[in-house]
Amino acid sequence: MSQVYIEYDFKVSPLQPGSEILIAELGYAGFESFVENEEGVLAYIQKEEWNETILKNIQVLQSDEFTINFQKKEIEQVNWNAEWEKNFQPIVVDDQCAVRAPFHEAFDVDYEIVIEPKMSFGTGHHETTYMMLQHILKNDFKGKHVLDMGCGTAVLAILAEMKGATRLDAIDIDAWCVENSEENIARNHCSNIQVLLGDASVIPTEEQYDIIIANINRNILLQDMKIYSKVLKKGGLLFLSGFYREDLSLITQECNNLELTFVENKERNNWIAAKFVN
Repeated sequence: MSQVYIEYDFKVSPLQPGSEILIAELGYAGFESFVENEEGVLAYIQKEEWNETILKNIQVLQSDEFTINFQKKEIEQVNWNAEWEKNFQPIVVDDQCAVRAPFHEAFDVDYEIVIEPKMSFGTGHHETTYMMLQHILKNDFKGKHVLDMGCGTAVLAILAEMKGATRLDAIDIDAWCVENSEENIARNHCSNIQVLLGDASVIPTEEQYDIIIANINRNILLQDMKIYSKVLKKGGLLFLSGFYREDLSLITQECNNLELTFVENKERNNWIAAKFVN
Protein backbone atom coordinates (compact mmCIF):
# COMPACT_ATOMS: atom_id res chain seq x y z
CA MET A 1 0.00 0.00 0.00
CA SER A 2 1.47 3.34 -1.03
CA GLN A 3 1.89 6.17 1.43
CA VAL A 4 -0.49 9.12 0.99
CA TYR A 5 0.95 12.63 1.21
CA ILE A 6 -0.45 16.14 1.43
CA GLU A 7 1.21 18.49 -1.06
CA TYR A 8 1.26 22.24 -0.41
CA ASP A 9 2.07 24.46 -3.39
CA PHE A 10 3.37 27.77 -1.97
CA LYS A 11 3.78 30.86 -4.18
CA VAL A 12 6.32 33.12 -2.45
CA SER A 13 7.18 36.78 -3.10
CA PRO A 14 9.92 37.85 -2.79
CA LEU A 15 11.18 34.36 -3.56
CA GLN A 16 14.30 34.67 -1.37
CA PRO A 17 14.80 34.62 1.51
CA GLY A 18 11.07 33.84 1.78
CA SER A 19 11.38 30.30 0.47
CA GLU A 20 14.35 29.46 2.70
CA ILE A 21 12.59 30.77 5.82
CA LEU A 22 9.39 28.94 4.86
CA ILE A 23 11.21 25.63 4.35
CA ALA A 24 12.97 25.94 7.70
CA GLU A 25 9.72 26.59 9.56
CA LEU A 26 7.82 23.85 7.71
CA GLY A 27 10.60 21.40 8.54
CA TYR A 28 10.03 22.02 12.24
CA ALA A 29 6.29 21.54 11.73
CA GLY A 30 6.79 18.02 10.35
CA PHE A 31 7.01 18.51 6.58
CA GLU A 32 9.59 16.06 5.28
CA SER A 33 10.36 16.93 1.67
CA PHE A 34 10.57 20.09 -0.42
CA VAL A 35 11.03 20.99 -4.07
CA GLU A 36 11.93 24.61 -4.82
CA ASN A 37 10.85 26.14 -8.12
CA GLU A 38 10.74 29.54 -9.81
CA GLU A 39 7.55 30.56 -7.99
CA GLY A 40 8.11 29.13 -4.54
CA VAL A 41 8.06 25.74 -2.84
CA LEU A 42 6.27 22.42 -3.05
CA ALA A 43 6.13 20.98 0.48
CA TYR A 44 5.11 17.44 1.42
CA ILE A 45 3.91 15.84 4.62
CA GLN A 46 2.54 12.36 5.25
CA LYS A 47 -1.24 12.46 5.60
CA GLU A 48 -1.10 10.65 8.93
CA GLU A 49 1.21 13.40 10.27
CA TRP A 50 -1.00 16.22 8.95
CA ASN A 51 -3.72 18.15 10.79
CA GLU A 52 -5.89 21.17 10.03
CA THR A 53 -3.78 23.50 12.20
CA ILE A 54 -0.41 22.43 10.76
CA LEU A 55 0.35 25.96 9.48
CA LYS A 56 -0.79 27.77 12.63
CA ASN A 57 2.73 28.44 13.94
CA ILE A 58 4.43 29.14 10.59
CA GLN A 59 5.38 32.73 11.37
CA VAL A 60 6.58 33.71 7.90
CA LEU A 61 2.99 33.27 6.65
CA GLN A 62 2.01 36.16 8.94
CA SER A 63 4.96 38.38 7.97
CA ASP A 64 4.40 41.70 6.23
CA GLU A 65 7.71 41.23 4.39
CA PHE A 66 6.41 38.38 2.22
CA THR A 67 3.33 37.53 0.21
CA ILE A 68 2.72 33.78 0.38
CA ASN A 69 -0.28 32.03 -1.14
CA PHE A 70 -0.84 28.30 -1.25
CA GLN A 71 -3.04 25.45 -2.39
CA LYS A 72 -3.00 21.92 -1.05
CA LYS A 73 -3.98 18.51 -2.39
CA GLU A 74 -3.71 14.85 -1.51
CA ILE A 75 -1.31 12.74 -3.56
CA GLU A 76 0.10 9.23 -3.68
CA GLN A 77 3.74 8.39 -2.86
CA VAL A 78 6.14 10.79 -4.60
CA ASN A 79 9.32 9.58 -6.29
CA TRP A 80 11.52 12.08 -4.43
CA ASN A 81 14.66 11.18 -6.35
CA ALA A 82 12.96 11.85 -9.66
CA GLU A 83 11.51 15.15 -8.45
CA TRP A 84 14.84 16.30 -7.03
CA GLU A 85 16.83 15.14 -10.07
CA LYS A 86 14.45 17.04 -12.32
CA ASN A 87 14.97 20.28 -10.39
CA PHE A 88 18.69 20.20 -9.54
CA GLN A 89 21.32 21.09 -12.14
CA PRO A 90 25.08 21.22 -11.48
CA ILE A 91 26.87 24.57 -11.27
CA VAL A 92 30.45 25.70 -11.91
CA VAL A 93 31.86 28.68 -9.99
CA ASP A 94 34.61 30.73 -11.68
CA ASP A 95 35.79 27.69 -13.67
CA GLN A 96 37.37 26.36 -10.48
CA CYS A 97 34.67 24.72 -8.38
CA ALA A 98 31.80 22.46 -9.45
CA VAL A 99 28.86 21.56 -7.23
CA ARG A 100 26.94 18.56 -8.48
CA ALA A 101 24.73 15.71 -7.34
CA PRO A 102 25.83 12.06 -7.23
CA PHE A 103 23.91 11.33 -10.44
CA HIS A 104 25.67 14.06 -12.49
CA GLU A 105 28.74 13.47 -14.61
CA ALA A 106 32.05 14.48 -13.01
CA PHE A 107 33.66 17.85 -13.84
CA ASP A 108 37.31 18.55 -14.64
CA VAL A 109 37.89 21.40 -12.16
CA ASP A 110 40.22 22.06 -9.25
CA TYR A 111 37.48 21.49 -6.66
CA GLU A 112 34.49 19.22 -7.19
CA ILE A 113 31.87 18.96 -4.45
CA VAL A 114 29.20 16.26 -4.55
CA ILE A 115 26.11 17.34 -2.63
CA GLU A 116 22.81 15.62 -1.98
CA PRO A 117 20.84 18.47 -0.43
CA LYS A 118 17.57 16.70 0.38
CA MET A 119 15.79 19.22 2.65
CA SER A 120 18.86 21.35 3.34
CA PHE A 121 19.99 24.64 1.81
CA GLY A 122 23.22 25.30 0.00
CA THR A 123 23.53 23.61 -3.36
CA GLY A 124 25.34 26.65 -4.71
CA HIS A 125 22.39 27.72 -6.80
CA HIS A 126 21.29 30.50 -4.50
CA GLU A 127 23.16 33.76 -5.11
CA THR A 128 24.48 33.97 -1.55
CA THR A 129 25.99 30.47 -1.57
CA TYR A 130 27.48 31.05 -5.01
CA MET A 131 29.20 34.27 -3.90
CA MET A 132 30.47 32.70 -0.67
CA LEU A 133 32.03 29.93 -2.77
CA GLN A 134 33.68 32.69 -4.82
CA HIS A 135 35.08 34.29 -1.65
CA ILE A 136 36.48 30.96 -0.45
CA LEU A 137 38.09 30.32 -3.84
CA LYS A 138 39.74 33.75 -3.77
CA ASN A 139 41.11 33.64 -0.21
CA ASP A 140 43.77 31.62 1.60
CA PHE A 141 42.37 28.85 3.82
CA LYS A 142 45.54 26.78 4.20
CA GLY A 143 46.01 25.71 7.82
CA LYS A 144 43.10 27.90 8.96
CA HIS A 145 40.63 27.34 11.81
CA VAL A 146 37.18 28.06 10.34
CA LEU A 147 33.63 28.55 11.61
CA ASP A 148 30.71 28.01 9.17
CA MET A 149 27.47 29.39 10.63
CA GLY A 150 24.19 28.24 9.09
CA CYS A 151 26.04 25.50 7.26
CA GLY A 152 23.01 23.96 5.47
CA THR A 153 24.56 21.23 3.32
CA ALA A 154 28.10 22.08 4.57
CA VAL A 155 29.09 22.98 1.00
CA LEU A 156 31.08 26.02 2.19
CA ALA A 157 32.89 24.11 4.92
CA ILE A 158 33.69 21.34 2.46
CA LEU A 159 35.27 23.77 0.00
CA ALA A 160 37.16 25.45 2.86
CA GLU A 161 38.68 22.08 3.83
CA MET A 162 39.49 21.36 0.18
CA LYS A 163 41.31 24.73 0.17
CA GLY A 164 43.43 23.60 3.10
CA ALA A 165 41.53 24.49 6.29
CA THR A 166 42.60 22.10 9.04
CA ARG A 167 39.95 22.67 11.74
CA LEU A 168 36.35 23.54 10.98
CA ASP A 169 33.18 23.89 13.06
CA ALA A 170 29.95 23.85 11.02
CA ILE A 171 26.77 24.87 12.86
CA ASP A 172 23.10 24.81 11.87
CA ILE A 173 19.89 25.22 13.85
CA ASP A 174 18.10 22.55 11.77
CA ALA A 175 18.68 18.92 12.81
CA TRP A 176 18.04 17.74 9.26
CA CYS A 177 20.76 20.09 7.98
CA VAL A 178 23.19 18.70 10.57
CA GLU A 179 22.47 15.14 9.44
CA ASN A 180 22.72 16.11 5.78
CA SER A 181 25.97 18.02 6.40
CA GLU A 182 27.50 14.94 8.00
CA GLU A 183 26.46 12.83 5.00
CA ASN A 184 27.96 15.32 2.55
CA ILE A 185 31.16 15.66 4.57
CA ALA A 186 31.63 11.88 4.40
CA ARG A 187 30.67 11.81 0.71
CA ASN A 188 33.44 14.33 -0.06
CA HIS A 189 36.01 12.51 2.11
CA CYS A 190 36.49 15.44 4.48
CA SER A 191 37.92 14.67 7.91
CA ASN A 192 38.43 18.05 9.63
CA ILE A 193 34.82 19.26 9.95
CA GLN A 194 32.83 18.99 13.19
CA VAL A 195 29.07 19.61 12.83
CA LEU A 196 27.08 21.09 15.73
CA LEU A 197 23.33 21.53 16.17
CA GLY A 198 22.14 24.90 17.43
CA ASP A 199 22.44 28.66 17.04
CA ALA A 200 25.30 31.01 17.93
CA SER A 201 25.01 29.96 21.58
CA VAL A 202 26.74 26.65 20.74
CA ILE A 203 29.82 28.32 19.22
CA PRO A 204 32.78 27.07 21.29
CA THR A 205 33.67 30.35 23.03
CA GLU A 206 37.12 29.08 24.01
CA GLU A 207 37.99 28.83 20.32
CA GLN A 208 39.62 31.56 18.25
CA TYR A 209 38.89 31.35 14.54
CA ASP A 210 41.02 32.56 11.64
CA ILE A 211 37.95 32.79 9.39
CA ILE A 212 34.21 32.94 10.05
CA ILE A 213 31.67 32.28 7.29
CA ALA A 214 28.04 33.22 8.04
CA ASN A 215 25.41 32.89 5.31
CA ILE A 216 22.15 33.34 7.21
CA ASN A 217 19.96 36.48 7.07
CA ARG A 218 20.26 40.12 8.07
CA ASN A 219 18.53 39.93 11.43
CA ILE A 220 20.43 36.87 12.64
CA LEU A 221 23.73 38.36 11.47
CA LEU A 222 23.06 41.58 13.38
CA GLN A 223 22.00 39.61 16.45
CA ASP A 224 25.09 37.36 16.46
CA MET A 225 27.77 39.82 15.33
CA LYS A 226 29.10 40.42 18.85
CA ILE A 227 29.70 36.71 19.31
CA TYR A 228 31.51 36.48 15.98
CA SER A 229 33.78 39.38 16.92
CA LYS A 230 34.68 37.74 20.24
CA VAL A 231 35.77 34.43 18.68
CA LEU A 232 37.53 35.91 15.61
CA LYS A 233 41.30 36.32 15.87
CA LYS A 234 42.87 39.73 15.39
CA GLY A 235 43.52 39.97 11.68
CA GLY A 236 40.93 37.24 11.07
CA LEU A 237 38.44 37.36 8.21
CA LEU A 238 34.64 37.50 8.44
CA PHE A 239 32.49 36.68 5.40
CA LEU A 240 28.80 37.60 5.67
CA SER A 241 25.92 36.94 3.29
CA GLY A 242 22.17 36.41 3.26
CA PHE A 243 21.14 40.06 2.90
CA TYR A 244 20.31 42.59 0.19
CA ARG A 245 22.31 45.54 -1.17
CA GLU A 246 20.19 48.01 0.82
CA ASP A 247 21.20 46.23 4.07
CA LEU A 248 24.95 46.49 3.47
CA SER A 249 25.29 49.87 5.21
CA LEU A 250 23.49 48.55 8.30
CA ILE A 251 25.67 45.42 8.41
CA THR A 252 28.82 47.50 7.87
CA GLN A 253 27.90 49.95 10.63
CA GLU A 254 27.41 47.12 13.13
CA CYS A 255 30.75 45.63 12.08
CA ASN A 256 32.45 49.00 12.49
CA ASN A 257 31.01 49.27 15.99
CA LEU A 258 32.80 46.02 16.78
CA GLU A 259 36.08 47.14 15.13
CA LEU A 260 35.51 44.92 12.11
CA THR A 261 36.60 46.72 8.93
CA PHE A 262 34.88 46.39 5.56
CA VAL A 263 37.19 45.10 2.82
CA GLU A 264 35.00 44.37 -0.22
CA ASN A 265 31.76 42.80 -1.34
CA LYS A 266 30.32 40.78 -4.18
CA GLU A 267 26.85 41.37 -5.57
CA ARG A 268 24.57 39.02 -7.48
CA ASN A 269 20.93 39.84 -8.27
CA ASN A 270 20.80 42.39 -5.43
CA TRP A 271 22.21 39.88 -2.90
CA ILE A 272 25.46 40.76 -1.13
CA ALA A 273 28.39 38.72 0.19
CA ALA A 274 30.77 40.98 2.11
CA LYS A 275 34.29 40.55 3.50
CA PHE A 276 35.44 42.14 6.76
CA VAL A 277 38.70 41.95 8.70
CA ASN A 278 39.12 42.09 12.48
